[in-house]
Amino acid sequence: MNSPGSKEDLRIRLMIVDDEQSIRKLCVTVGEALGFVCLEAESGESALALLEEQPVHMVLTDMVMPHMSGLEFLEKVKKLLPRTEIALMTGHGSIETAVQAMKLGAYDYITKPFSPLEELRLFLRRMAEKIRLVEENEFLRQRMDSETAVHGIIGSSAKIQDVLRMVARLKDTRTPVLIYGESGTGKELVARAMHFRGAFANRAFVAVDCGSLVPTLIESELFGYEKGAFTGALKSKQGLFQAADGGTIFLDEVGELPLELQAKLLRVLQEKEVRPVGSNQKIKVDVRVIAATNRDLEAAYKNGTFRKDLYFRLNVVTLYVPALRERRSDTPMLVHWFLERYAPGSELHVTSAAMKALMQYEWPGNVRELENCVERAVALGNGQIIDLGDLPPAIATGATAGGALPSPAERPTVLDPDLAAAQAALEPSRVPLSTTDLEDIERATIQRVFEQVKGDKALAGRMLGISRATLYRKLKRYNISGGGSGSGSSSHTLQ
Repeated sequence: MNSPGSKEDLRIRLMIVDDEQSIRKLCVTVGEALGFVCLEAESGESALALLEEQPVHMVLTDMVMPHMSGLEFLEKVKKLLPRTEIALMTGHGSIETAVQAMKLGAYDYITKPFSPLEELRLFLRRMAEKIRLVEENEFLRQRMDSETAVHGIIGSSAKIQDVLRMVARLKDTRTPVLIYGESGTGKELVARAMHFRGAFANRAFVAVDCGSLVPTLIESELFGYEKGAFTGALKSKQGLFQAADGGTIFLDEVGELPLELQAKLLRVLQEKEVRPVGSNQKIKVDVRVIAATNRDLEAAYKNGTFRKDLYFRLNVVTLYVPALRERRSDTPMLVHWFLERYAPGSELHVTSAAMKALMQYEWPGNVRELENCVERAVALGNGQIIDLGDLPPAIATGATAGGALPSPAERPTVLDPDLAAAQAALEPSRVPLSTTDLEDIERATIQRVFEQVKGDKALAGRMLGISRATLYRKLKRYNISGGGSGSGSSSHTLQ
């Protein structure tokens, strides 16, 4: 069952189960007056069959019915749909029955006949409010998780700055975007940033790894299927495009899709509708498509392995995510970020020799490989320092070392309007830094940022990608001081 983006997005679905038609009609009338979508069933058996096809938010069921009692029905529904709220109606209510129903997971019970009828209306409204509260809390939890993922975009280099500027420009549009980049560069983080920083952040974000989908099941996963469409299709299932309706679908490694599916994807993008497998009905969808690939799709369509028309449909805007070796100056900042993640609040220090090795390494696995390296070093370290011996041998020995280290003296990136002045202030003067003295690099970078934000420690920490506690330790270590209140004014900086 989809979570709502807001109260208005969620229309409660209510099922009435009673062998008396007059009771069902009465409850439907009250439910529809409250704005619910109402379904009816005359028995527990028929209700269960209907629920497999059409899940609902809440069920109001009679306690005494032929063949299957309300309590038996309650148990079966809770196994099938654990999050569905179920209330019981009874003309034979007792404390014992109510207690038993509550133990089985019932929301509450109400006695028949409903006198006055307002009692039923208030009962259903309270039940719906609980549903809305649970659904909205779940949505906010998912949103928080996604926002945390967005914060994985760390860096002050010119190349990552270009990426973040593009994110800021594209976040409020429905324009298709094709993201290029090697594996591990953070293409999905960029897609999430575009979605969750924009006007459609309260809508669904659905990520699909096209390379991991079983070829024979790709169509049914993307577009859904009807009951009986193929062996094992015991009930209808919504596709991922429908799940993303109103929001964003992220097609990772889109170049791995078979040609036959590429043609069907093209039709979906052109007609803005999907047809589930085994169905003759087309379903309208309004979805923003962000695709990503580590392949050269232009070369792929020229050699016939990717459709040219689909390429141009997806490639309205191209965004390139640089490899980590193309932005080596971001390595110290990323290392500190991952240290905060895997050793929060610790006094771990990376030696100059270890940091130099990390900056020289080519990182074929990019940021993902660096994260794994830091996690390994935290596990193997002595809790005080991370040195060469805590790094994988290929990195420690510099077996794949690159050339001279570039200067990281590039201005931090700030996207929020209320931080624009701080960002602009960082432009005029670049500090010449030694490429060999990594402590000088760190000291100069922190000094420059701290001065430009006028001593605002919260803002400086966000711009550097480190916690305030870590910033305090660095300021004390390098004897850096500055003015300012130390309390940041913005909580929306994309890190």
